[in-house]
Amino acid sequence: MRPFSFIRLLCVLGSALALPNVAHAAWGAPLQTPTPATPEQNTRYQNGKLLLDQGSYLLAMKELEPLTPPAARFERAPEAAYLYAVAATRLKKWPEAEQMLNLLRTEYPTSALVPDALYLQGQVSFEQGEPDNALRTLQQLPTGKLKAEREAMEINYLARLNDRALFQTLLQRYPQNATLGRVYADKLLGGWYTPADKATLARLVEQFKLDPTRYTPRQVGAAKKNSYNIAVLLPFEFTDVAQARRTQFVTDLYAGMRLAQDSLQREGRPVQVFAYDTGADTLQLKRVLALPELASMDLIIGPVYKSGSKILARYAQQKQIITVNPLSQDGELVQNNAWHYLYEPSSTTQGQQAARFALNTFTNRTAAILYDNTSDDAAFAQAYKAAYEAQGGKVKLMRRAIGTSTDSVFAQGFVGFDLKSVGHLVVASTGRRAGPYTFKRLQAQKVTMPIITYAAWLDNPSVGLNQLDARDVYMLYPHYLDPGAVGVRRFQQLYAQQYNLPPSVFANMGFEMLYYFAQRLHNAGPAFQQQLSDSGPVSGALFQGIGYPGGAHDNQYVPIVKLERMNVEVQNPVGQQ
Repeated sequence: MRPFSFIRLLCVLGSALALPNVAHAAWGAPLQTPTPATPEQNTRYQNGKLLLDQGSYLLAMKELEPLTPPAARFERAPEAAYLYAVAATRLKKWPEAEQMLNLLRTEYPTSALVPDALYLQGQVSFEQGEPDNALRTLQQLPTGKLKAEREAMEINYLARLNDRALFQTLLQRYPQNATLGRVYADKLLGGWYTPADKATLARLVEQFKLDPTRYTPRQVGAAKKNSYNIAVLLPFEFTDVAQARRTQFVTDLYAGMRLAQDSLQREGRPVQVFAYDTGADTLQLKRVLALPELASMDLIIGPVYKSGSKILARYAQQKQIITVNPLSQDGELVQNNAWHYLYEPSSTTQGQQAARFALNTFTNRTAAILYDNTSDDAAFAQAYKAAYEAQGGKVKLMRRAIGTSTDSVFAQGFVGFDLKSVGHLVVASTGRRAGPYTFKRLQAQKVTMPIITYAAWLDNPSVGLNQLDARDVYMLYPHYLDPGAVGVRRFQQLYAQQYNLPPSVFANMGFEMLYYFAQRLHNAGPAFQQQLSDSGPVSGALFQGIGYPGGAHDNQYVPIVKLERMNVEVQNPVGQQ
């Protein structure tokens, strides 16, 4: 493996950085006027590498920067420059990384690290929203160098672009770029296609040897029908009574869908719902996907488990059938797949929307973030920080130090930090002790500040509603129902009449999900991605809102509520975000 190939892969995947020891690597031609390194230079260089390996990126940059200019006459200056640029990318300091990569390429053009610098500079340009410059830079890579890594990077970033005109411009400038052509063909199949694109798609298929059976678009206009077929793939566990009791949420989800089907029928928008038991393992799911009838469905809802979601995502893309995951908040499941959606807002989207709300609501633009030891909470915290700082806010503290069991564990998040130095506090934890201990610390420091957290605090018996009411506590509540809304009351009545039980949150979700996506089918046919992208969030039949604007593949509306005079009030109604 070439030196730093692991780093290049990590830059694409966004994983934790791990550096090999490069002290004895062959880095290419030496400087024109080599000078033995001074002890101070050697120490700086070794310290920089060690700090980079430990994740202390800012300190690594400070150690390495003095070694990089030609005037330093340091024999490992190209390596120091490259390591500096890598550290800068880990901190998302894109301008600093770009400046150092330019120095490396300009001042040390014979270095064996130039291809690595070109590759990394391509990533920096993509991250700065400059795809044209990124493709132009990557095009300068020597033939055969980093081919697989370059393709992976281009797929990763180009798939995120949702500007059709920009894509067309890029195709004109880089007509031989096979990755660009393939991604554009995927975009066409993902909802951009119109009859006017027929010749373009045919040319791309022929030029880049794409599979013609896969790249045959569903005809949007001709596909509209009077009734649509929807497959529901869930672990019903029909044959295991004991397991079925543990998956009551699945039964509730489906019961809500059946009531939505009845409502649609009365409104003249009929759908046929076909339920398939996928069981708890992927083998049963694969057997279901092998059924010929499934390929004729207009929409698929399911499954529940992550391993099955990945399998169904591939099937959806191959068969060009929009598939909706009903429960997951993992945004990675729907990346780079025009046919796969999450019904829920992802953890990342929740963090972004909460950050935007804070920027629009709080005058003091400084924050502290404490988050729990789960992947969802970490994704929320990272997204909050990135979105908040991108719009001019400042996060002074961000710690994964929250425990859910005892105050002593939870207290680690507050050690050595003065809460008076920030404008608001973000607590990404559903732990039972999170709320009580947060209030305890605020009281101990005599601090009054806004708090952003989850709606689970409303259901925590250790947190008094009067405490929430007395403070500015803003809670993300994706499943909030207005008990006074006519639609909510009507659904509850119908559900109780049908099942002799009040609806659970899963029943509510099942109704909303099928009702919303069935309407999209009737409005635009089975390939309704563009309609989703062109419309903003709208009020739901039961919930506060739902929407997938701008090419998003998870719900972009997240209600944020606050207790006012012991009543839950939505602070960001649809249309006022």
